[in-house]
Amino acid sequence: MTFQTGRRGRGGDEPPPVGAAAQDVEPDQESVARAIALRLLTGAARSRAQVAEAMARKDVPDVVAQKVLDRFTEVGLIDDAEFARMLVRTRHAERGLSRRAIAVELRRKGIDDELAGAALEEVDSDDEETAARALVRRKLAATASLDAQTRARRTYAALGRKGYPSGLVSRLVREELAAAVGDELDEAALPS
Repeated sequence: MTFQTGRRGRGGDEPPPVGAAAQDVEPDQESVARAIALRLLTGAARSRAQVAEAMARKDVPDVVAQKVLDRFTEVGLIDDAEFARMLVRTRHAERGLSRRAIAVELRRKGIDDELAGAALEEVDSDDEETAARALVRRKLAATASLDAQTRARRTYAALGRKGYPSGLVSRLVREELAAAVGDELDEAALPS
């Protein structure tokens, strides 16, 4: 009796159709790149730069990454302009971030300055002041049991972390604190 190697009717060097040996040891780089992009985009929108960075971390060759990124952009799965607009809307409306803070975040996520500028036009000075005033009111309400100077200092700090300009914050804190405590406000005691 003779034994044959491999599958019947084919060369003896082909892998078996099932089992660990049937698995491709070297996965197709384009498939890897598509899988990375789809995994990232399933959870939330991402910028092209964020997806490219994830592919680079997994050692996807640049040529392959660019091909997959171009295809995903072509079919609308990656859209930096829409991503920037969405980020501006959510960061301003939900987190109360200033345009300056949002611009920094857009840059960090790989959005170019032209797209970022266009998206940031959705938030004008009035919108920014309205959001800042709401934050000032919330912070002052949360610190109502403290003295005016401490309340002002904490409010300045909170809005500073959100990227609001100090002149705007100073004016709003003074106005809202004066409205909250009335005549007993000592302007000299407030930080400038």
